[in-house]
Amino acid sequence: MKKIKELMSKVLTKEVILYAIFGVLTTLINIGSFYVMTKYLSIDENLANNIAIIIAVLFAYITNRKLVFHSQAQGFSEKFIEFCRFILGRLFTMFIESFGGSLMFKYLPILPIISKCLITVIVIILNFFISKFFAFKSPNKVNNKLLSEDNNISKNKN
Repeated sequence: MKKIKELMSKVLTKEVILYAIFGVLTTLINIGSFYVMTKYLSIDENLANNIAIIIAVLFAYITNRKLVFHSQAQGFSEKFIEFCRFILGRLFTMFIESFGGSLMFKYLPILPIISKCLITVIVIILNFFISKFFAFKSPNKVNNKLLSEDNNISKNKN
């Protein structure tokens, strides 16, 4: 029991909990905006879906940047690079979700909804790590890591 508590305290960090909360809110925004656009604004389902996805991803970027990963990016260029990294990460996981889902639907002998849930869990986990270690990694941390690696290489050569 003690080991389970230790593992839970390592996994359920404030960052992970906030990521989960804003993930749920992102999903609600996605579905809610889709519903409003199709039900009350009479927007075509495909267009509404694409707009809802864009709104949800922008919400996810803003909340993840400020409230979950506490981005240190400053200036337009750093923020723009960070945004591009975030979008690239989301495009990558969208491909994984689409391709992985197709494979699972075709080759796994389980219900498609179970396959969808499994691939969604994988995508959520990937999105967390992509955001933490790629999209919102501060330029100073990247530069410091590169400098320390260069110093270690120089020391090893001597």
